[in-house]
Amino acid sequence: MTVSFGTPQLTAADERSLRVKRAGLRAVGFIGKMARNPLTAIGGGIVFLLLMVAIFAPWIAPYNPLVQDLNRALTAPNATHWFGTDEFGRDIFSRLVYGSRITLYIVLLVSVTVGPLGLLLGVTAGYFGGKVDMVLMRITDIFISFPSLVLALAFVAALGPGLEHVVIAITLTAWPPIARLARAETLSLRQADFISAVRLQGASPVRVLWRHIVPLCMPSVIIRITMNMAGIILTAAGLGFLGLGAQPPEPEWGAMISSGRTYMMECWWVVTIPGLAILINSLAFNFLGDGLRDILDPRSE
Repeated sequence: MTVSFGTPQLTAADERSLRVKRAGLRAVGFIGKMARNPLTAIGGGIVFLLLMVAIFAPWIAPYNPLVQDLNRALTAPNATHWFGTDEFGRDIFSRLVYGSRITLYIVLLVSVTVGPLGLLLGVTAGYFGGKVDMVLMRITDIFISFPSLVLALAFVAALGPGLEHVVIAITLTAWPPIARLARAETLSLRQADFISAVRLQGASPVRVLWRHIVPLCMPSVIIRITMNMAGIILTAAGLGFLGLGAQPPEPEWGAMISSGRTYMMECWWVVTIPGLAILINSLAFNFLGDGLRDILDPRSE
């Protein structure tokens, strides 16, 4: 009698379970690498806390952020109002909690639009070169030549105040660095041996870009976007401070500083606490970006 020793065939359910386990192990390893860097762990923890505060804002905030009570206007921080109240008697802690939603809305919406836009233009310019590269990079240079805040001010002034217009304006000013980075990565990849082998097999330029170059550019782009989030927060706060972002009575952090600057000498908490929120979250995104660079960029090892 002949005994055959074959390789056991995995069922579809077994393959899915194996993929889930591998993904879980990779996630655990990724989190472990981040936890080994103290600054990255602090930054990631603050960003996670910001996300949780934004999600559970109705349960965290003790007061309605829009309800005014002039009888308790400009109350100093105490056991009832942890961060005090503003000139209209609104609880500053509650306004900060709800303001995290606006901040994350701007940051996430700008990130998911500026990333694909900059990546698409950058890899296209780097791969095709020639006139395509020259035209796209000259347009990029025009945008880079202006300070981002000044250019955002110009766009918002043309479009009008509002959160959606702020997102559009910041997107139009934030894509050039992403495009330059993606172009540089593509220039270093397009002459690689494996790209030449793929071309010889008859792959179209679109397939080469989508299947081989874009995935290799993604880690650098993700790192850059994460580090840009601090700049997005500051730009959005600056536009809000100038009255071009979220309109009153929305609890946007920059607008809170703007409305309280009249009372800042006598009531320090009105501007100091929103300013600290902007500072801490900007630093958190910078720390997180540095950690992602150390983990995702093999050249940093």
